[in-house]
Amino acid sequence: MDIVSAVFAENIDLRQAPGPSTRIDLTGIMFSMAAPSAPPVTIAPHLILLVRCRPDEDGQGILEVVFRDEDGEQVARNAQPFNVEPGKFTYRLVRGELTYEKLGTIEAHCRVGQGPTTVVPLTLLPPA
Repeated sequence: MDIVSAVFAENIDLRQAPGPSTRIDLTGIMFSMAAPSAPPVTIAPHLILLVRCRPDEDGQGILEVVFRDEDGEQVARNAQPFNVEPGKFTYRLVRGELTYEKLGTIEAHCRVGQGPTTVVPLTLLPPA
């Protein structure tokens, strides 16, 4: 299986289209955000992953997301088994509680099974 997309976003909506086909609307995609207050602060953004299953695969997988700070230290982790019909796509929501001790970047290191890692950064900016 392959991770097709991984982004931090505010919302996801699914809708039917002719075919039958599905459309996925992602809104509020972000790679940075203003801190709600001065650090240390904990936030819980939504990480949305789109995963493709090839027709010749069994559709069983384990999604692992490890959140790492700028020093490479693990600050949170999520692992979840999932199923997807061979030849189809699925999405997964991961909501990590991320504690920022200081302003900076935490990266989400995402992979399915022992596959390649997709890295998604989220930078915490000064409070607005």
